[in-house]
Amino acid sequence: MGFDIDDLRACIARHGRVSRVVIAAIRGSSPREVGAAMLVWDKGQSGTIGGGALEFEAAAAARAQHTSPQLSTHSLGPDLGQCCGGSVTLLRETYEAADLAQLDADIIARPVTQEAAQQAGQEAAQTVPLALRRMQAQLRNQGQRPAPQLIEGWMLEPVHKPQTDLWIWGAGHVGRALIDVLSPLPDLAITWVDTAPERFPAHIAAGVTRLPGAEPALLLRHAPVNSQHLVLTYSHELDLALCHALLLHGFSFAGLIGSATKWARFRSRLTALGHGPAEIARITCPIGTPELGKHPQMIAVGVAAQLLGRAATKETEMKEERRA
Repeated sequence: MGFDIDDLRACIARHGRVSRVVIAAIRGSSPREVGAAMLVWDKGQSGTIGGGALEFEAAAAARAQHTSPQLSTHSLGPDLGQCCGGSVTLLRETYEAADLAQLDADIIARPVTQEAAQQAGQEAAQTVPLALRRMQAQLRNQGQRPAPQLIEGWMLEPVHKPQTDLWIWGAGHVGRALIDVLSPLPDLAITWVDTAPERFPAHIAAGVTRLPGAEPALLLRHAPVNSQHLVLTYSHELDLALCHALLLHGFSFAGLIGSATKWARFRSRLTALGHGPAEIARITCPIGTPELGKHPQMIAVGVAAQLLGRAATKETEMKEERRA
């Protein structure tokens, strides 16, 4: 989650003046989290802040907006025909091409109330909230990304950057299904590998890097050692070569498509190649949720749930470490 400058830039290039609506704060239940955003222009919109009457009214207000920024708070009750029971504070801002030059930091922090804007105009260095300055320092010094939040009249959002490198090895039916399911997820930087250019579809989702190579295992040197990998090529020999290379290279997660029989044979062959049981056990096989079925989309849904579950567990562990 973060301020997606590239998406905003592309939208402005297509439509001109664009309004960005972001959830700045919530109380109680909400259809989306703080930082969820949508872009609105004269005859369309992209992204979502949760749908329903809240989104409909927010888009209408953004199109009618003449001054920027604007904060508004909405109760998610009978007045909106929703029953979430909480309230949402929305921030609406308008952008044109000339405004993009101001968005060149790792954290987009700006005053969004009249009082904060007036103070910032007088003594900017002193009026930035202390909590915000601490978060900026933590990002610079420790690489710790803050969560989007509204602080003392300032809206803070880290710039969107995919946090997880995912390498998908194989462009067959399952590989294509995985791209369809995983490419819309904002925190994945996906590299898609196969043996020849013609094995890929003509149109590939934005943000996915296509990487053909006759010997895929040789391309592994380009992957960061903390990357995640899904191995599902058309050849068991290629799959084995990739598993062997991954164990030598390093990874944060590696999943192999296959049956229990395939994995038993692979364990034996990887042992013969010099890998110990603990190393081999780091590879997950089968991937996803086999109970869902073997249709490519069923496999893709299971794998997506598996990866999202890992990410959620890691995020919880990081929060607990910060508290400690």
